[in-house]
Amino acid sequence: MNWIFNLIGYKINVKDPTPTSMIKKTFRIAWPSATEAFLISIIGAVDMMMVGRLGETAIASIGITNQPKFILLSMLFALNVGTTVVISRRRGEKNTKALKDVMRHSLIIAFVLSLIFALIGIIFAKELVLISGATSDYLETSILYLRVIMIGNFFLGMSMNINAAQRGVGNTLIAMKTNLTANLVNVVLNYLLINGIWIFPRLEVLGAGIATTIGNLVMFIIAFRSILDKESLLYQSFKEPFEYSKEIVQSFIKLGKPALTEQVFIRFGFLLYARAVADLGTTAFATHQLVMNVMVISFALGDGLSTANSALIGQSLGAKRPDVAMAYGKITQRIGLTIAIIFSSLIALNRRSILSLFTSDQNIIELGGPLLIILSVIILFQIVQVIVVGALRGAGDVKFVATLSLVSVSIVRPGLTYLFAYGLGFGLTGAWVSVLVDQMLRFIISQIRFNGASWTKIKV
Repeated sequence: MNWIFNLIGYKINVKDPTPTSMIKKTFRIAWPSATEAFLISIIGAVDMMMVGRLGETAIASIGITNQPKFILLSMLFALNVGTTVVISRRRGEKNTKALKDVMRHSLIIAFVLSLIFALIGIIFAKELVLISGATSDYLETSILYLRVIMIGNFFLGMSMNINAAQRGVGNTLIAMKTNLTANLVNVVLNYLLINGIWIFPRLEVLGAGIATTIGNLVMFIIAFRSILDKESLLYQSFKEPFEYSKEIVQSFIKLGKPALTEQVFIRFGFLLYARAVADLGTTAFATHQLVMNVMVISFALGDGLSTANSALIGQSLGAKRPDVAMAYGKITQRIGLTIAIIFSSLIALNRRSILSLFTSDQNIIELGGPLLIILSVIILFQIVQVIVVGALRGAGDVKFVATLSLVSVSIVRPGLTYLFAYGLGFGLTGAWVSVLVDQMLRFIISQIRFNGASWTKIKV
């Protein structure tokens, strides 16, 4: 197996784990995360297929709520970045008590943030979807849908936090089981509530929202039970008094501030981008949402590998082995590139069949075909750059990642979208060309940062 390490430029010495053991460990931690993310994205695509049969306004109603939903989860995403990084470091240091303390602090903060932002989403649902670009065609439906899923966001926020901690200790299998079970519940209830099957009423878009909320509740129950297991490294006995630690909170703030900045930039950029596409009309926006669902699947594959990579790198740096961290990063990138080539080819060769799964509307199928060709090229850059960014984030290089998001997602993508879609008159195709440029830029810059190895010297 040594030839693999020669290929990635990694020097082996006598203190290293064997090449075979490192590759096995990469797959052992990566496959649950990658499988989880992929299957969840497939389930999400199935949801959209069900909604897609209701017509373009139903697709647009749900699609327009994506950015408000994720904007309101931004602080949770930032907290989870800090949670994963800190816990993976303490795991590498073999500090068992610190793992439990970090989990308790993180969960309390997650509870407060989840409650606050769920209430904001419910109260200001109308304002949020209007800012996102909702039109009169589907405004009332999207408001109702957003309010319902905001109830589920309360449970989703805490579930995500527990799963982020589990991933930090390398327990990716628990997160996989949690998410898959919850999403299967979501799919079954979607089928029953959207279409009015058996004793259930036909609720259409509202039914999709109720199904999502119940699925998120199931996710929280399963995730919460995982930290009540006495064998768990993150075991919580709520009979024990809570002991506040300023040091732990400061570590969250140190990592969370740049991570929050990153999330704000990303969500602001995505909001501008979605608003620009929404202004192209309901048909264009519905087509865009269907193609985005396919893109989410490819992103999920990279994100799953990225999650595992973050944990491996954090643990390696915690054990004072930056060379091993670099090797894990390169191994995961090679796996990601292989997956990207396969997935890209499948999309390019089956683009009409893929769109036909979501809708029978020939206008949408014709409009979406060229977009999937562009997407097949995007994927070649997207999956690897997501993995590299995950490696940098796992090392605590969150300031760089935030800056990259500012330049790429908040400036380059929306700016080029308005230029290509409106200035040059390319419409929806121009909007997707801007995504291609964005992903290429992020790929190049993140690769330069990773290869420079300055991230291996960051203290957490």
